[in-house]
Amino acid sequence: MADLDDIKEGKDFGLDRPADTQGFFLKGAANHDWGMKNRLSRIFNPVSGRTVMLAFDHGYFQGPATGLERMDLSILPLVPFCDVMMCTRGALRSTIPPTVTKPVALRCSGGNSILSELSNETVAVDIEDAVRLGACAMAAQVYIGSEYEHKSITNVIKLIDTGTRYGIPTLAVTGVGKDMARDARYFGLATRIAAELGAHYVKTYFVEDGFEKVVAGCPVPLVIAGGKKLPEREALEMAYRAIDQGAAGVDMGRNIFQSDAPVAMIRAVGKVVHELERPDQAYRFYLDLKAQGV
Repeated sequence: MADLDDIKEGKDFGLDRPADTQGFFLKGAANHDWGMKNRLSRIFNPVSGRTVMLAFDHGYFQGPATGLERMDLSILPLVPFCDVMMCTRGALRSTIPPTVTKPVALRCSGGNSILSELSNETVAVDIEDAVRLGACAMAAQVYIGSEYEHKSITNVIKLIDTGTRYGIPTLAVTGVGKDMARDARYFGLATRIAAELGAHYVKTYFVEDGFEKVVAGCPVPLVIAGGKKLPEREALEMAYRAIDQGAAGVDMGRNIFQSDAPVAMIRAVGKVVHELERPDQAYRFYLDLKAQGV
């Protein structure tokens, strides 16, 4: 059995050789059933192979966070320009009209507020309700290096097992333990664990050094979290660098709905993700739309 002294840092990530997708456009998804592939094909654009997810699930632990006080006012105008909505079942039922046909990545973990230990969560949505809501993915946090690491991993395993039974992918969202550094080694560990457990895709953070190794070392698609609010030009730069280094998309919330021009920003992010627009051009696109009052 391996022990801590045996752990060596990976060296040969084959960065010059793309992953073999085995006939399906998404890495690691060739051998799934039809229903699973169909849902993944709604989450990820089959032409670009990438996705723009709009995250507005923050209220499940933060309450009425800035920019989400009235989701009907702040989120609904953005929905036409995203590929996927990342939200809770409460927000979906109360705010999103059922005529909206965008796929849903359903937040299925919960149980603590920002005032307590966030890694101590539980599975908060039964599989039958996820099916009832037509979810295209189920999401839960995985906190590697945290006090409740085992519990968070168990939550994700439960979603993977039940979701696979019904053809619904699981999105593992990598949380950060209080004593863990936000670096490539940590996120390489967390994303690989999630994929090895059976997560169908993984959400993680972009890191300045070694992100391409994090992507290469994870055998399923990675999307990056937007994280804290950045100036628009910096957020577009982060998205571009992540995509350029192999990410399969972004899951942005605050960097979109807290922007001075949220619709212009999500459209600019879409340019970067799907059209590989460089940050300078995407930022000019954002500024032009903002000047037009978009």
